[in-house]
Amino acid sequence: MSTVTLQVVRGDRQSGSVLESYEVPFRDGMSLLDAIFWIREHRDPSLSVRYSCRSANACKECSALVNGKAGYLCTVRAVPGQEFQIAPLKALPWIKDLVTALE
Repeated sequence: MSTVTLQVVRGDRQSGSVLESYEVPFRDGMSLLDAIFWIREHRDPSLSVRYSCRSANACKECSALVNGKAGYLCTVRAVPGQEFQIAPLKALPWIKDLVTALE
């Protein structure tokens, strides 16, 4: 089975940040947000990420840095065998893990 590796920034302003690695089973058409959901369901339910597309039909809340570039986790496609570094946006106040303030 093919996998994709996510290096995800974890932590908060008080405790600082660490980079945590997760191997996720790859599925055709998988986005990085899908991979984050898999991590939350199967490995670590405490991983924090902001999104609304599945509950409120809204967009642009899953913004993050993907390999150093700003993007939406729901539109960046996972690639089997590839590693992605995912971090919170730098321009907004950091709350926890991949969550930043909506200012």
